[in-house]
Amino acid sequence: MSDHLEPPMVLDERSITGVARYIQSKDCKRIFVMTGAGISTAAGIPDFRSPDTGLYANLARLKLPYPEAVFDIRYFRKNPLPFYTLAHELAPGRYRPTKTHSFIRLLHEKKYLHTCFTQNIDTLERRAGLPNDRIIEAHGSFATQRCIDCKVPYDDDKMKRTIREKQVPRCEVCDGLVKPDIVFFGEALPPEFHKSIYNLPTADLLIIIGTSLTVHPFASLTGLVPESCPRVLINLDPVGDIGSRVEDVVVLGKCDNVVEQLCTLLGWEKELDELWAETADSLDPEQIGDHPPELDIEEEVKKLAEEVKETLRLKKKLKEEHEADAKAAAVGRGEEPAENEHPIADAESSLVDVREKAPEKEESASGDKGVLEIPSKDPGTDKGVSEPTSGELGPTAKKNEPDNKL
Repeated sequence: MSDHLEPPMVLDERSITGVARYIQSKDCKRIFVMTGAGISTAAGIPDFRSPDTGLYANLARLKLPYPEAVFDIRYFRKNPLPFYTLAHELAPGRYRPTKTHSFIRLLHEKKYLHTCFTQNIDTLERRAGLPNDRIIEAHGSFATQRCIDCKVPYDDDKMKRTIREKQVPRCEVCDGLVKPDIVFFGEALPPEFHKSIYNLPTADLLIIIGTSLTVHPFASLTGLVPESCPRVLINLDPVGDIGSRVEDVVVLGKCDNVVEQLCTLLGWEKELDELWAETADSLDPEQIGDHPPELDIEEEVKKLAEEVKETLRLKKKLKEEHEADAKAAAVGRGEEPAENEHPIADAESSLVDVREKAPEKEESASGDKGVLEIPSKDPGTDKGVSEPTSGELGPTAKKNEPDNKL
């Protein structure tokens, strides 16, 4: 799929078959991968932006002023409990890597992978066996944690225990709040991210999997590879400007399905299955508990539905009572009763409509360079091929150009 009618010069055809033949050619040596939340939905982790089923859509039970507040550093300082409630559901060890994660490791085993840039915070790339030096976690991850004030690292085992028990950890040095090294809105991206992007102009192939390409500056990476570099999008929907270049290939479908198809064309299907089989041991029984996380999520959805139903009932009852009182008072004063003169609005109990606008992001010490931005509106779903962090965090309101944002 491409906007161009002229034939490609690097690929022999704009298709997944053409991509497979190119990977096997002598010209494809350095492959870069960009991943989003879509590669993890098959693991049982909801994506963030899908209507009704995404994590943001189901955060109402946490009574947040706006959904993205769960990843807002200023809100975290005031109330860290919602984040740690969510962290309990996303804790590393509760979910098994998908075949897409194993495919990225297979690219490494075959000596093709240069760097995997991921927006996800779930650490599933690590659990699939991908070496740390091949991963750039653009938005950080649960892999490490530290105090947000004195920056002293916090013990891994203690962190696992507090997340499992839904507690809020405190720094043992200054009693400040501790959080995983996840990039919140208003925080700068890791230095490793900025250092690694300078390798993108050397790419022979860029594979983009399971991302909405709405979060900047991460989404801007697609424009840093040369025009001659094929860009392959594996996603449920077309996103970004992929398809605008003559060497672009768009393959729509679930991530795992497309990856399996590509590995079949490459003759790698057996190796993919073997690597994925190894991930069965990556689950942590202590984090899973008595039943798998999917059942926990299903139960939470049922609970949320009941809460929404009860909230609507109470709001209707309160509104009717208020209108009745207002009419009675008006009649007592000899006036015509007004209709709906004071609608009820209770931000604390608003489990259905989140109307409060998110505050503007705070600037980092170096201005807004490389700062994860809070979205001003939801641009759509974040559907990826098969699944999606785990989480990529939030979309941004505007596109940041690479020269002043990266």
